Amino acid sequence: MARPISSEPRTHRLEARIAPKTLALIKRAADAKGSSLSDFVVAAARDAAARELEEQNIIRLSTLQQRKFVALLLDPPKPNKALKRAAAAHAKLIKR
Repeated sequence: MARPISSEPRTHRLEARIAPKTLALIKRAADAKGSSLSDFVVAAARDAAARELEEQNIIRLSTLQQRKFVALLLDPPKPNKALKRAAAAHAKLIKR
């Protein structure tokens, strides 16, 4: 049988209502992995949560958008009046 996910004490409980076929599928997968149902579900939920949070930090751009982004980084446009006003307002608010 697989080891518990961590040595951290388990003090919280999570409950979920699922369809019988889904439970059977999860039990089979846990058995195939040599893991308890609880450990399998917690590990799967933890992995899914980590993937989801990582996805939130990724910005996806098309090739054209990537090229435009790099071009603007390498040769930024001159500040217009609105940007100059915004910079002045920011400097007034945020005094270093």
